[in-house]
Amino acid sequence: MSKTVEIDVVSDVMCPWCLVGSARLDQALAAFPEVRARVTYHPFLLDPSIPPEGHDLRERLQRKYGLDPNTMFVRVEQAARDSGVPLDFSKVSRVVSTVAAHTLARHAAGRGTQRALVRALFDAYFLEGRDVSDPAVLASLASRHGFSEDEARRLATDEDELEATRIEAAGMAAQGITGVPFFVFDGAVAVNGAQSVETLKGVLTSLLGDGPRP
Repeated sequence: MSKTVEIDVVSDVMCPWCLVGSARLDQALAAFPEVRARVTYHPFLLDPSIPPEGHDLRERLQRKYGLDPNTMFVRVEQAARDSGVPLDFSKVSRVVSTVAAHTLARHAAGRGTQRALVRALFDAYFLEGRDVSDPAVLASLASRHGFSEDEARRLATDEDELEATRIEAAGMAAQGITGVPFFVFDGAVAVNGAQSVETLKGVLTSLLGDGPRP
């Protein structure tokens, strides 16, 4: 018998652990072919103050943590590769505003293409080194996921739409979410962080009634 599971994912496009967490969620769900997952992504802004032109990634991390950024990349790169994601930070040079990207993802939810678009945004930023704050880049990506390029460009530059996204992201933070990814299963079971595939499978097992609820 099939079962529908609602999964809300709070994440940011420029968060590498969100990339890893999303991949692990996909792998966990693949172990339950009887489950129909309705996955909805919600925006979170790791740094709402990022200007339109962005920042140099390595300079920013060096200034914030006082450490060699390349040593910080090793752990997340390894975790990504262990999850089947060929993350290579040599391709990522800047941190950028993700408000426009989240805006398109928000609109994709009603078109049934949100999950695919979010994957495409992660891949564009982390695997291809593309600027996902650039309306032209976003229009190109969104045109493969239910948008025309003109519509996507309009949404990515409409200040009212961008403000609606900022408000939703602020609402996530106001609920006490301070780190991402953050998963909520069936509105009842919350999982914080890029947990292992086995942990996520355990949550799904409990929701199916085959094990203790976490």
